[in-house]
Amino acid sequence: MPLVVAKSKSRVKNSAKPFLKWAGGKTQLIDTINSFLPLEVKNGSRFTYVEPFVGSGALLFWALNQFPNIERAVINDVNADLINAYRAIAGNVNQLVSILSDIQSEYHSIDTDEDSKKAYYYEKRQRYNTRTSGSTEQAALFIYLNRACFNGLYRVNRNNHFNVPIGSYKKPTICDKDNLLTVHEALQRVEILSGDFEETIKHTSRKSLFYFDPPYKPLSETSSFNSYAMDEFNDSEQVRLRDFCDKLSQEGHKWILSNSDVKGKNAADNFFDDIYSEYNIFRVKAKRMINANPAKRGELTELLITNYQHEQIMQAAESR
Repeated sequence: MPLVVAKSKSRVKNSAKPFLKWAGGKTQLIDTINSFLPLEVKNGSRFTYVEPFVGSGALLFWALNQFPNIERAVINDVNADLINAYRAIAGNVNQLVSILSDIQSEYHSIDTDEDSKKAYYYEKRQRYNTRTSGSTEQAALFIYLNRACFNGLYRVNRNNHFNVPIGSYKKPTICDKDNLLTVHEALQRVEILSGDFEETIKHTSRKSLFYFDPPYKPLSETSSFNSYAMDEFNDSEQVRLRDFCDKLSQEGHKWILSNSDVKGKNAADNFFDDIYSEYNIFRVKAKRMINANPAKRGELTELLITNYQHEQIMQAAESR
């Protein structure tokens, strides 16, 4: 399959950007994904943008800024705590900023006292896991933990308890007021859902473009980041997602999907090549940004899969 090199520099400035650190965030691949979008999207046709696994929203915020022809935008995630944060920013950003500002001041004031710093973090983590706070405070705790925890990971156990330890950041930015306000404005154009990815089909229009960034199939037993919700996104779920993509294709919707390149790790592993054999599979260069072992961070390939092709995609593939 063709290999496309991702550019590292985005052309978009002064727009909303992700308010979270997120394993698998797509900021670094925006330019590459842009080159794979349908031509009618770039040529100004009006369409509905749907992202069933929104995560940190890197592509969402970029697309809202890049394409004024987006008629509607719909985001979804099965992680209800993540979606609560989006809804708090969309609907109650001033109170959220106030709470985050207080947390940031408190946390930064104890930066030199490691024991007090740890005690503060784990007290907030415990409060978050009780889920007894109001929705806006819960969203603030979600953002704080994301900013202060180890490597910005979000991981829960089978009881849906966040269990990532404290990180080593000295004074992490917990309250980015300017960006939160910008995100608030961007989300006024967005319908925010929380549930199974298949439910998003109810929110399509005649011309819809789906971008799928599901929990990636792990490259090894120790590399999985798909425990960001209580239910594991296993191979059966990957196949169910393919079946959903089949349904979208049958109904005339276009989609682009990202996932790990398991074949790059094991040449005999044809999992994605087999289940998406009827579609266009491209291998693109990306960087592994999060790993407990710094030596294992580095360049690798990921998959971009589409149910459409056009001259621009084929030219990009043939040139490499």
